[in-house]
Formats: sequence, structure tokens, C-alpha cells
Amino acid sequence: MEPSLKQQIQASLKEAIRQRDEAARTVLSVLLAAVKNEEVNARTDGRGGVLSDSDVLALIRREIKQHEESLEEARKAGREDLSAQCEAELEVLKRFLPRQLSREEVAELARQVIRELNATSPKQHGQVMKALQPKVKDVADGRLVSEVVRELLGSQ
Repeated sequence: MEPSLKQQIQASLKEAIRQRDEAARTVLSVLLAAVKNEEVNARTDGRGGVLSDSDVLALIRREIKQHEESLEEARKAGREDLSAQCEAELEVLKRFLPRQLSREEVAELARQVIRELNATSPKQHGQVMKALQPKVKDVADGRLVSEVVRELLGSQ
């Protein structure tokens, strides 16, 4: 059985400590702290205190978004040292993302859903998205999916 995402992060943290990789150690420590905080929240609100890989992935995406914003701010301020650090930390975080679907793969899945629903109008965008979302969750960017669906419905 494949280790959970949390276990993979813990193993990567141990490796970063062994390798004396400060950027990886820092970002993975922060990420594990966020996971533990979320587990505490899950216990107190009745979810049992166990996070699924999907929950951990959501935390990773949130950390990536924060790092991207920090990177942008560092670049605007002309802080090359901070931007290099943010880039290194972003690379560490992105290692835990699943392989993302290509635009063509998203388009193929969208075409299947459009056929299943017999969608013909851009007004049916929401219906198509609702049916498509479970198939692309965690493996495709929502904006890309929406854009592809809009193009396909508009060109029919």
C-alpha cells in the first residue's frame, strides 16, 4: 500500500534534515504544522481528526498560493534573495502535487460529459462543470477546466 500524503511529507522532511536542505526543511515543517492544526480542527468539529489525502492536498495548494503571492511581492520589491528562497520552497511544495491533466486531456473529459448530458448551449456551463468536477478534482486547475468547457459549449 502506498504511503499517505502526510507520510510522504514526513519522510521528505526527514530526508531534508539529513541533507541539510534548509529551504525544504522550513517549508515542510510549516506544512506539517498546518496539517496538524487541521487535524485538531477536524477532531473538535466531529470529523474524527483524520485528514484524507485530498484534505492534505488542499493545504498544499493553499501553501503554494501563499508562496506564489510572496514570490510576486518579493520580485516587486526587488528582493532577489527572498524571491530565490520562495522559488526553492515552491519547488518543494509542487513535488507533492499529483500530475496535472493536460489541456487536451481536460478537453476529452469535458467532451465526454457534454455528450452524456447532451449539452448544447453555453447556458449549460454550470451543469457540465458540476458533472465534470469530480473527474478532474485535484488533477486539473479549475480555471482551465472552466475555460475548456466554455470553449466547447460556445463552439457547438
